[in-house]
Amino acid sequence: MQQEFSFQVSPETAGNTEAVKHFVAKQYGLPINEITHVEVLKRSIDARQRNIKVNLKVQVYLQEDFEEKKITTPEYKDVSNAEEIIIVGAGPAGLFAALRCIELGKKPIVVERGKDVRARRRDLKKLNIEHVVDQDSNYCFGEGGAGTYSDGKLYTRSKKRGDVNRILELLVAFGATNQILVEAHPHIGTNKLPAIIQDITKTIIDHGGEVLFNSRVTDILLQNEEIAGVVLMDGRKIVAKKLILATGHSAKDIFTLLYNKKIFIEAKPFALGVRVEHPQALIDQIQYHTANRGEFLPPSSYSIVKQVKGRGVYSFCMCPGGIIAPCATSPGEIVTNGWSPSKRDQATANSGIVVEIKPSDFAIFGDSPLAALKFQQEVEKKAWIAGGKTQTAPAQRLVDFSSGKISSSLPETSYKPGIASVELGEVLPGFVYESLQKGFIEFGKSMKGYFTNEAVVHATESRTSSPVRIPRDRETLEHVQIKGLYPCGEGAGYAGGIVSAAIDGEKCAEKAVLAMG
Repeated sequence: MQQEFSFQVSPETAGNTEAVKHFVAKQYGLPINEITHVEVLKRSIDARQRNIKVNLKVQVYLQEDFEEKKITTPEYKDVSNAEEIIIVGAGPAGLFAALRCIELGKKPIVVERGKDVRARRRDLKKLNIEHVVDQDSNYCFGEGGAGTYSDGKLYTRSKKRGDVNRILELLVAFGATNQILVEAHPHIGTNKLPAIIQDITKTIIDHGGEVLFNSRVTDILLQNEEIAGVVLMDGRKIVAKKLILATGHSAKDIFTLLYNKKIFIEAKPFALGVRVEHPQALIDQIQYHTANRGEFLPPSSYSIVKQVKGRGVYSFCMCPGGIIAPCATSPGEIVTNGWSPSKRDQATANSGIVVEIKPSDFAIFGDSPLAALKFQQEVEKKAWIAGGKTQTAPAQRLVDFSSGKISSSLPETSYKPGIASVELGEVLPGFVYESLQKGFIEFGKSMKGYFTNEAVVHATESRTSSPVRIPRDRETLEHVQIKGLYPCGEGAGYAGGIVSAAIDGEKCAEKAVLAMG
């Protein structure tokens, strides 16, 4: 017999299997000798009070053997000779679209401008140490896209968009720990993601799909406003009638290509700001109300939102026990982002702190659909100039930032290319700078100890979401103008993170296959 219970326990109890078993027996009057297994189904931390609790949802097995469910991949078909669908981009949206195509009996040809995971590592080393930005191989482009070297956050509010659990189970089947099915805010870790991505790529190839690295798309072939194929940088043409465009939010050349070909796109509001780094121990003290979190609590995160003069200022992509990375995709720009390894065991915590950018803000660039992109690019270029025209990021201590004061010294940072002391009012648009200055003071009122010069502010955090939307039909997911074109994922403006991008990739694949008959 099996019974399901939900309850709260201390972190110490939650971290001990036998202690949980004894708690269940006592709490619900069950004979301890009849409990054969307690399976944790869901786990979350409640740190709202000083007495921190862990919420558990468990399945209790009584006088019944427990057999762990083995999660496997679907029965993928051999699609070597099947009809083809082109997928541009090998990020989460593109790879999960390819897997779904195979499942449905069609052959995906995945075209990726960047390199495979192993070759990509060398370019990331050059970026971090030599400040050399490869436009096709960086933290955003290459096998797995930006997802490979993100910290693998899998939490999404996009549950209405599709089956979140299906995506999580697929990730487990490809090598992720099954704890991502249990945790309220699951995360894989940057150190674990590359192997998972490589396994997905291998599965696509083993079942007859193609994955073409070092293959940047330079043109989209059209025939009477219908997709006919794509042209690659080396002149090769790939012919197909269906194209899933899953290029990510940093593929500026693709947005420009669409614009030049008069394929309808539109400017989209986004958010822009900075990435702030604190000692992880300080964030733990603030969030857990204790000098030492102990061994049973994970490194703490935070999420905070404030309104400053009618404009949202909020935390974005918070990385406990993490590192700030240089995420420029072209020379002449500074872009920061963050990631965490699976254990989240680095000494610092970082988060994007961003300000909403409204259409009226980028109206200075006219009514062009690339107006928001140009606004974004201008700020990234200013940061590059202010940092010394390398990947050195302009920075200030946090209190100095809100005081408009150049920092006389800067603390150690996890950002490997290094930082330079700059008054960031020279870099950020005035309204962004002023919103952040006031926002940080407000953050400090909600999180006592947050507003400190121990923290350092890095410019810029500018790739929160795509500055362009590629409009599509709500039902068919096909572009509103071009038949056979399926805008997909973050780059098209329809996702925000690994899980929502993967869901959107699957949905676009399903619609494309359905349209093929």
